[in-house]
Amino acid sequence: MVPSVLPTYNRAPLSFEKGEGSWLIEADGSRYLDLGAGIAVNALGHANPELVATLTEQAGKLWHTSNLYQIPNQQKLADLLVEHSFADTVFFTNSGTEAAELAIKMARKYWYEKGQPERIGILTFEGSFHGRSTGAIAAAGGDKMTKGFGPLMPGFTQLPFGDLDALKAAIGPETAAILLEPVVGEGGIKVWPDAALKAIRALCDETGTLLILDEVQCGVGRTGKLFAHEWAGITPDIMMVAKGIGGGFPLGAVLATEDAASGMTAGTHGSTYGGNPLGCAVGAKVMEIVADPAFLDEVNRKAGLFRQKLEGLIAAHPEVFEEVRGLGLMLGIKCKVPNVDLVKAGYAEHVLTVPAAENVIRLLPALTISDDEIAEAVTRLDRAATAIEAA
Repeated sequence: MVPSVLPTYNRAPLSFEKGEGSWLIEADGSRYLDLGAGIAVNALGHANPELVATLTEQAGKLWHTSNLYQIPNQQKLADLLVEHSFADTVFFTNSGTEAAELAIKMARKYWYEKGQPERIGILTFEGSFHGRSTGAIAAAGGDKMTKGFGPLMPGFTQLPFGDLDALKAAIGPETAAILLEPVVGEGGIKVWPDAALKAIRALCDETGTLLILDEVQCGVGRTGKLFAHEWAGITPDIMMVAKGIGGGFPLGAVLATEDAASGMTAGTHGSTYGGNPLGCAVGAKVMEIVADPAFLDEVNRKAGLFRQKLEGLIAAHPEVFEEVRGLGLMLGIKCKVPNVDLVKAGYAEHVLTVPAAENVIRLLPALTISDDEIAEAVTRLDRAATAIEAA
């Protein structure tokens, strides 16, 4: 008999009823150091007091009106995002998947309105992840994502990660956009080099191709810049954000230049819940905190400390771990033993990590994690590795 919750997840045998900062707590009081943060969602930790106060205050006023009317909190958050990014305009969604759908539509509508409706092709990269909708899985490709869900949305071409020659060869008269994650998350915490991103931006400028960046996982302070592409000194035409922007509340957005968004006029897209007063109140508070240069300086300092300690961990367990990869507090450890074994061994040590492709475990802690908690995290991972070695 099928369970009442559709069994599409391989869930861990853990159930939490409370969260405090970097910790999750089970009903019996057991505490787990959370290095996943809801897969990079709880950017400011669990039950962050400022976010709780903001949400509670808004919940006592107004939850939902729909986009039939002006929403002051939506305007406030849009203004903050425009102020702190390349963008001229913002559309709010409830998730990263919805942001991906709009980014695809926006790119194709752009060329339709420019009198080149044949430009529908979007170039993506193998190992990417852009969500679970039919459009998003068509963009990412791969049997794991697409098998059994055909026919897929046409117009996507997947290229080898990092292969700029293949990218140049693939751009043609029907190409609308290039879509990529500056730091690949689900695909194994792989960082696009700054020089490669600069070359891709230059290629887009040369050919008129739109550049879409998926910063759903790597954005909102995760890498030590507000947005990951800032490290390369480039800007996209369209960008998807979600996860951290809501600090745990479901919220996403598509940011765009005025030109890239020019095809999206009244009636071309919508969302019942997107940009609701609750989500945007929390998102505005997140932005006020995370966009502070002093906060980002702390993320970078803690990222350096964490990485240094992880390098020591790898040196201590050369038969278990291979390398550290990533940027800021979006880190991964490539394993020599099955990564799921490390994740499960972590459960026994009350430390939570997230598996990814290429036999990597992801470390995506709250950006507010303390130095002591970083040290404790590495101690627990060390014990987990020791347990695997002894097995």
